[in-house]
Amino acid sequence: MYTDPIADYLTRIRNAQMAGHKVVEIPASNLKKEMTRILFDKGYILNFKFVDEGYQGSIKIALRYDSKSKRPAISEIKRVSTPGLRRYAGPADLPRVLNGLGVCIVSTSKGLMTDKEARQMNIGGELICTVY
Repeated sequence: MYTDPIADYLTRIRNAQMAGHKVVEIPASNLKKEMTRILFDKGYILNFKFVDEGYQGSIKIALRYDSKSKRPAISEIKRVSTPGLRRYAGPADLPRVLNGLGVCIVSTSKGLMTDKEARQMNIGGELICTVY
């Protein structure tokens, strides 16, 4: 049993990319579904599919790799806020990941969004993870 499902989600993606897998299957939740949609919209994953089987369901994610060098599209995916230490930021204090080339996923009162979208809407929230 794991205590941090978001860290488990990120670790499964990280491990699948290090092993060179094309698809990774992760237990589903609404938060993980929204994170998957953001990763797809920003081009970090190739495709995804929500499977509603059993009690919880699952998410199948097709990972994106470079066609020539076979390197994964996600160089680093890292948890920022943990259950033991929650990290919050206002709209002025939202981090810029790799000078704007990366993405920070933020949980706001308007739902999950990227740091750029939160800055445009002038709202802050909990910093979930960074991706680049």
